[in-house]
Order: sequence, then structure tokens, then C-alpha cells
Amino acid sequence: MLPAILAAALLVPSAQPAAPDSSYVPQRVFDTRLKGFGDFETMLADLARADAVFVGEQHDDPNTHRLELAIVEGLTRRGVPVVIAMEMFERDVQPDVERYAVGTATEAQFLGSSRPWPRYASDYRPLIEFARANHLPIIASNVPRRIAADVSKTGMSVVDRLGNDRKLAARESQCPTSGDYYERFAEMMGDHPAGAETAAAETKARNDRFYFAQCLKDETMGESVADAFQQSVRRVTIVHVNGAFHSDFGEGAAGSARRRLPGRRVAVVSILPVADIDALEPDDDDLKRADYLVFTIGKKS
Repeated sequence: MLPAILAAALLVPSAQPAAPDSSYVPQRVFDTRLKGFGDFETMLADLARADAVFVGEQHDDPNTHRLELAIVEGLTRRGVPVVIAMEMFERDVQPDVERYAVGTATEAQFLGSSRPWPRYASDYRPLIEFARANHLPIIASNVPRRIAADVSKTGMSVVDRLGNDRKLAARESQCPTSGDYYERFAEMMGDHPAGAETAAAETKARNDRFYFAQCLKDETMGESVADAFQQSVRRVTIVHVNGAFHSDFGEGAAGSARRRLPGRRVAVVSILPVADIDALEPDDDDLKRADYLVFTIGKKS
């Protein structure tokens, strides 16, 4: 016979404790230089020797953001002095970021003044809070969106008329309207509609202005990373988080930083959500995309 107290427990439904959030993130790491799969820790050991690491994300994928945090956390636990830089915050809110990082502003004050992205709470708050808890510097690396928007409307001449705001954009920019990066951007924008030659020319001029806005972001982010590295009083690794297009193939912001940090190692990681991480055959383009491809299960862009 069951003891009375055990029998009673079996008869009365009990509230079940909520399952803790899992720290597991499905992932496989592909080393494009060795042309084979490795593991996350081996990648971290290598990235720990880099001067700057550009982590290209898919903005709307939850596992991508968890892996970004895992990279920063892994480097920090290895004793690497890490500086976090982020596309998601713009240069003019750097004072707001710093006040929150050192605890002289509340989170409500920080969010009210720093123009966080719409999914900040789920996507970027864990990274910011880890940085605060571990006293990691945070760099708001991007050009203010209002400046980029003006460039997309009227062109790069906007930058020369910024006046007191000139420091919010890259000091110098190289934005050639040719080459692989330009072609990839044009392809992303889509072909111009069929029609008269004048319409095609107008479409190209419009797309070129969008490209200049994109390039100004890249140049500003790359310069922000280079400045943070050069101004550090000790050897650090800058981890820059950005949309993958800004760093894939070592171009965009990654190329901008590399140009400004001659002789320094700038590594690129691209996080790629796929339907099945066990059925992967990276193609020739993927081998050129980044030093490391981190595949995870998620929404494929």
C-alpha cells in the first residue's frame, strides 16, 4: 500500500514549474579557409587572435542573435578584452549608450533617447546587458539614419553640408560605382523596369543614391571600429554586429575597417539560418563569404 501522503499527492494535480529557457542553440561552424566543418570553440580560439571581428546577422532570426551573444560571451570567458560595436546604434547616441553602460542612466532613459531598433528587447538587449555586467565598452558605430536618408534623396553632397554634425559621418568615404559590392547591391535593389532609356537612367540614378547611403553607413561603421581599436590603451578585439550584407565577402563595413587598419587582422563571421544544418554543402560563393560560416536552424533570408 502506498503511504497516505504519497497517495494523496498522486490524486491531487500539482502545479508544474516552468521549464527554464534552454541555452542550446543548434549550430555548425564551417571554416572556409580549411574548407571543412569545425567547432564553435575552435572558431573562438582563432577569433581571439583577431583585431576586429565582423559578425554578420540576419536581423529577424532569434538563433542568430543568441549566437552573437555566444561569440561575445565565449571570447570574454577566454580572457579576451572585448569591445562591442553595433550597427543598431548611431554615433549621435554614443553619450546615451555610455551613460547606460556605466549605470548613470536608467534603462527607460536609455531607451527613450537612443532610438533602439523595434525588436531591441528580444534581439539586442541580452548583448547590451552582458556588456554592462562585464564592463565591456559599447560603440554606437553607425551614421545617423537621418543623414543616410538625406544622402539617399540627394547624394553624397549632403555630407559636406553637415556643419557641426560632420563628425557623425566617416571623415572620408570611398564609394565606387563599380566592382563586386556595387553589383551585389544593384542586384539586391532589383533590375530597373523595362521601358524607355530615360526611365532606366533615372532608376539607376535613384539606386546609386541608395547605394551611396549604404556606402556611407559602411564607411562610418568601419571607421568607428578602426577608431575604437586605435584609441584603445591595450590590445582589444572589436566585435562589430551588423547585417550580413555589410560584411559578407569582406566588403562593406569590413572592407572599410580593413582599409583603415593596415596590417591588422579583420575577421568576418556570417551567421546563416537554414532549414537543416545536417544537409549542407557550401558552394563556391559561400567559401568567399566569410572566414567562418555559422549555420543555425531558423528563417532563411
